[in-house]
Amino acid sequence: MSAPLEGLKVVDFSELLPGPFLSQCMVELGARVTKVERPPRGDGLRTTSPGLFGTVNRGKGSVVLNLKDEGDRAKALDLVRDADVMIEGFRPGVMDRLGLGWEAVRAVNPGCVYISMSGFGATGPWVKAPGHDLNYLALAGVTALCGEPGGAPDHTFGLPVADLGGALYGLSSVLAALMQKARTGEGQHIDLSITDCLAHWVNTRRALYNHGEVRDFQDQRRMALVRPAYGVFACTDGAVSVAALEDHFWAATCRALDMGDFADEAYARIAARRPVSEAINARLAEQIAPMSRDQAMALFGEHDVPASPVLTPDEAAASEHFAARGLIVQTDAGPITPFPVRLRGMGAVSPSAPELGEG
Repeated sequence: MSAPLEGLKVVDFSELLPGPFLSQCMVELGARVTKVERPPRGDGLRTTSPGLFGTVNRGKGSVVLNLKDEGDRAKALDLVRDADVMIEGFRPGVMDRLGLGWEAVRAVNPGCVYISMSGFGATGPWVKAPGHDLNYLALAGVTALCGEPGGAPDHTFGLPVADLGGALYGLSSVLAALMQKARTGEGQHIDLSITDCLAHWVNTRRALYNHGEVRDFQDQRRMALVRPAYGVFACTDGAVSVAALEDHFWAATCRALDMGDFADEAYARIAARRPVSEAINARLAEQIAPMSRDQAMALFGEHDVPASPVLTPDEAAASEHFAARGLIVQTDAGPITPFPVRLRGMGAVSPSAPELGEG
């Protein structure tokens, strides 16, 4: 049984995280990825964060080309001539100046799916601006909704969600373009803005504000951040997350814990609980605080309350869930979670990233 993307050839000119994470997913789905790196040190992650480099570049080949050199640029075009997909992550206009823009690639390979990944896209007032994950989150309207209720906006994510989200939009877009190519025979240029991808996610909040005609910014933040019986609550030896939003889960919570007056029929519907979310969560915190994490989880499990322990990355990796799902494999970069959806024909995860220039 062949892998889903077996036989697909990808040439990846990108560096750092978004593009390499996209092409790493494609490797694990069976594609052959050739990473084009600049001399003399290659992708900056090789030196600034070798562990991250090893994690998102496993199983790829590496060639070293100076794209400002005419001979090396010709070699790059030869690679692209035979490729199904080309990935680049420079600021808009850079690849055009190097003679490797969409028009130049289309001239030698009209069936290529060419994706340009940038923070702000190839049009608009931010087209030339530098940026990183935090900047994209801020511009898309995400950061303003983060932090403590009633406080100032804050960056509270422990993951580079903009870069990773953009990479997954890139993956879905490339696969859709390949399906379209199978029907038409034509490739295309994909202009992916990470900020735009985040704006698409913000629809899930904007829809709530539009429906409820919530225009005050602090009210919008409260709606995003505060929900009844929904949050992280401290225990004697850690914390648990509780998400008892639905009425039947709220009833289960009231059976598990002494929720005082909030257990009355008057609060049986979520519409009645929303205005007193802070008070409900404070009562929930009081009830959970004297328990150990295991005690709280046992109680919630007994009453079928949506709850889970707050695990550190190391605790998660050692958990029964990770073991049962096969979510940890050993690589040269240490233990990692491979592409999490297993499809027919997917093989073993490559344990190592290429040395610079290693095929």
